[in-house]
Amino acid sequence: MNFPPARDDLTTTRTRRQGCLRTVGITTLVLLAAADVLIAVANGKTLWPVLLLLSLGLAAVLWPLTRRPAWLTPQLRAAVPAGVSLALTAVATTTERMRMFGPGEVAFLLCLLLIVVRTGPPRWAVPCAVLAGGAAIATPLRFYATGTQDDTLILGLALTVALPAGVVAGVGGYLRTLDHRRGAAIAETRRSERLAMAADLHDFVAHHVTGILVQTQMSRMMATTEPDRLDPVLAGIEHAATQALDSMRLTVGILRGSPEETARLQPGESRPVGDLTALAELVDRFGGPTGQKAELHLDASVPRNLPHAVQAAAYRVVQEALTNVRRHAADATEVIVALAHADDTLHVTVRDNGRGGVRMPYAARGGGFGIVGLTERVTALGGTLHTGPRKDHGWEVIALLPTVG
Repeated sequence: MNFPPARDDLTTTRTRRQGCLRTVGITTLVLLAAADVLIAVANGKTLWPVLLLLSLGLAAVLWPLTRRPAWLTPQLRAAVPAGVSLALTAVATTTERMRMFGPGEVAFLLCLLLIVVRTGPPRWAVPCAVLAGGAAIATPLRFYATGTQDDTLILGLALTVALPAGVVAGVGGYLRTLDHRRGAAIAETRRSERLAMAADLHDFVAHHVTGILVQTQMSRMMATTEPDRLDPVLAGIEHAATQALDSMRLTVGILRGSPEETARLQPGESRPVGDLTALAELVDRFGGPTGQKAELHLDASVPRNLPHAVQAAAYRVVQEALTNVRRHAADATEVIVALAHADDTLHVTVRDNGRGGVRMPYAARGGGFGIVGLTERVTALGGTLHTGPRKDHGWEVIALLPTVG
């Protein structure tokens, strides 16, 4: 009986496929550039302009992203080789020894056209796209009206290059639209997560301030009747005030520069807030009476008085991880939720042994932005979040949450 591949296998396969496609693309581009050099040598053309142009074009297309300097922007990468190509076209109309073009030049110009349309700044994308596309279309025109070639054939070649240039520009625009939509969805997810965190912290502050109020009223009554018992009450007020200030500091940090988010917190609005106490119930309820079961391993090192923001973040990490188990690993037979505390850091780990053999319908798998929201919440607290396949099989989510400010 054949089962669908595991999630980690799918991730590895996708990475290998992308690597193979990249290798094929680079090899093809280099071979086409080599063909340009061979054409120039075979026809007795001046070689240095061809080598200069190909070097600029290949560097602009193939420069690794991790080593690319900040000044090498998409518009500069497209404009410089395209400008040199147009200059060569202008010179070639008067000088026979430079009158040539090959597939390598056209190929890297089309690649640069795709890059600038997809990733160039809005104000530069159109002019740089026109420059790169125009340079590619103009390459056959180096032979136009020279008397050595059929002018109709040259114009036909130019139109032939214009067709893929238009297709490439359209593909770049489509990919740019997809990138914009995904960026907007991620930004909305992060904004919603910050709003949820602000609402949680708002509740924490209200809780502490209420405690301060109650204990202050008690201390006023005890000042005349039991003054010797005031010290513990005042200590409780001090502790609650410190916690309230810490929560307020986090709230201001999350909402800085976002006044529109505070407007959505309606007066009197309340919502359930997850903490370590509710975590046990969340894990017990996972799967229902007949579904998967999860085990909670709460280490004795975990303090019971962790900051509310940390407890809420831990709850959300476990909640999202269990939700993803339901969506993507319904065949998992072991789901372990573990919490431990060391070096002033809360370690939250959720692991499953699913192989991805049973999945929910595509429409029920969510929008794919849950991890984005978790990352926003965890990093806002100064922590880190790791998600990925386990060494054998299954998936794991690991969050490290600092417990001291």
